Amino acid sequence: MAALGAGERRLPLAPPRRRTASQGQGPPEPPLLRTSKRTIYTAGRPPWYSETGAPVGEAFVIGLCGGSASGKTTVATRIIEALDVPWVVLLSMDSFYKVLDEGQQALAARSDYNFDHPDAFDFELLVSVLRKLKKGKSVKVPVYDFTTHSRRREWKTVYGANVIVFEGILAFANKELLKLLDMKVFVDTDSDIRLVRRLQRDIMERGRDIVGVIKQYHKFVKPAFEQYIEPSVQVADIVVPRGGENSVALDLIVQHVHSQLEKREITVRAALASAHQGQPLPATLSVLENTPQVRGMHTIIRNKDTTRDEFIFYSKRLMRLLIEHALSFLPLKSVTVETPQGTTYEGKRFHRQRITGVSILRAGETMEQALTAVCKDIRLGKILIQTNHDTGEPELHYLRLPKEISEDYVILMDSTVSTGAAAMMAVRVLLDHDVPEERIFLLSLLMAEMGVHSVAYAFPRVRIITTAVDKRINEEFHIIPGIGNFGDRYFGTDAPPACTDSEAVDC
Repeated sequence: MAALGAGERRLPLAPPRRRTASQGQGPPEPPLLRTSKRTIYTAGRPPWYSETGAPVGEAFVIGLCGGSASGKTTVATRIIEALDVPWVVLLSMDSFYKVLDEGQQALAARSDYNFDHPDAFDFELLVSVLRKLKKGKSVKVPVYDFTTHSRRREWKTVYGANVIVFEGILAFANKELLKLLDMKVFVDTDSDIRLVRRLQRDIMERGRDIVGVIKQYHKFVKPAFEQYIEPSVQVADIVVPRGGENSVALDLIVQHVHSQLEKREITVRAALASAHQGQPLPATLSVLENTPQVRGMHTIIRNKDTTRDEFIFYSKRLMRLLIEHALSFLPLKSVTVETPQGTTYEGKRFHRQRITGVSILRAGETMEQALTAVCKDIRLGKILIQTNHDTGEPELHYLRLPKEISEDYVILMDSTVSTGAAAMMAVRVLLDHDVPEERIFLLSLLMAEMGVHSVAYAFPRVRIITTAVDKRINEEFHIIPGIGNFGDRYFGTDAPPACTDSEAVDC
C-alpha cells in the first residue's frame, strides 16, 4: 500500500482501553508495529461486509468547512484522536485543485489567481473519489504541490475507511458533495486569527512572500469567504467556535459518531458457522487428484510426530503440485511454433495478462516460493488478517498490493481455510481494488467444507483450488482431522495462549 501524502492520511487508531493514572501521564502507545519492511497496525479493520460478501452500509463521512486557516485540520485531528476507532481517513479538499494552464500558472506566480473560488476545484473528480471511498473502494487521490501550483505525477492510493474526515474551505459548496456527508461541521474562527495563521503557513510552508500573501488575502480570500464560505454555515449540523480549542463541541461530535458506528457493527463468523450445512460442494471447487503420492504426502504432514524438516519438505512438494494445478485454469490460446527440426508444433500459451500472487500472512507466505518457481517475473502482494479474540471476527491489519492489480489474474494463497472468514476478507479487499471476481483463484493446502461453502456462496465466480477438503471443524474453528497449526509447525514456533495469526485458528 502506498504511503499517503500530506493531503490524505490513513490513521488507524488503537481500540479503546481503560486508562490508569500512569497511562494518563503521557501519550498513548502508537497503534502500530514497525519493522525494516512493514508497518502493521495493531488496531485492525473489522468486517465491512456480510456473509454474502457484499459491503454492508458505508463509511461515515464527517465534512469540515470553514475559512482559510480556520483550524479545520486541527479540528479533524482532534476528532480522530477522540474517536479512537480503527481505520480513519483524512481527506483534504486541497488535493483537488484543478491543473492550471500556462496563463493561470503565471497569474498564480503573481498571486493573481483565485484559489478560493469554486471554479478552482475539480468537483467532478472530488465527488467521484469521495463516493467510491465512502462505498469502501480503493481510490487514487491527486497530490497538489503548492510551491509549483501543480499536481505531482504520483497519485496516492487510499483504502480502508470506517470513518472519513473530509475538510476544505468549500466543503459545503457543491450539492452532490453535500449528499455524501453524514455530518456537516462548520469551524468558525475570528478573521484576524485566520489572517495571522495564513501568513505563517504560506510563508513558512509554501514559500510565499508576505506582500503576495496579504495581496491575495484582500483580493480573493476575504471576498470568497464572505460570498461562498460564510453563507454555507446554514447547512451545518454543528458550528464549532474557536476551532480545536472547543472541547465541548468536539465531544458532542465524537458521541454522535460513536452512536452511529455502533449501529453499523457487523458479525460474520457466527453466520458462517451456521450456514450451508449439508450442501453439495460447489462447481467452482477443484481438488487435486488424490493419487497415492498426494495421499502419502498428506499422511506425512498430518502426522503430529513428523519432524519440522519433513513437514516443510513435503508441504513444499504439495504446494508446487497445487500451484501447477491452479495454472491449468488460466486462459490459454492456441499457438503454432517451429521446432529445431524444422517442423511445427501445435501448442498453448498464456494470453499475455499478468499474474499476481497475494499471500495471507503469515502462513500464506510459505506458498510464495512455489509460485515464483513456476511463474517468471510474477508480482507479489501481502495481506495480514488476524482474529480479534474479543469478538471472534477477522480484522485487516496490513495491506500491500502491486499497482494496477485490477488488470491481473490474482492467485490468493493461504495454508488452511476453515470457516472462510479470513479468505472472504481477503477476496473482498481484492474486489475493492477492482480485481474482477472471475480472475481471483483462492489456493489452500487444506480446506474445511464450511470454508469452501462460505467463499463460494459469497463469491460464486472465484475459483477455489486445494489439495484436500476435510468434513468438519471443531468448536475452536480448527479443521478436523486437519494438520494442526500450519504456521507454528512450518516456522517452528510454539502456539501462544491467545493466538494472533489468522492461520492459528485456521480461519
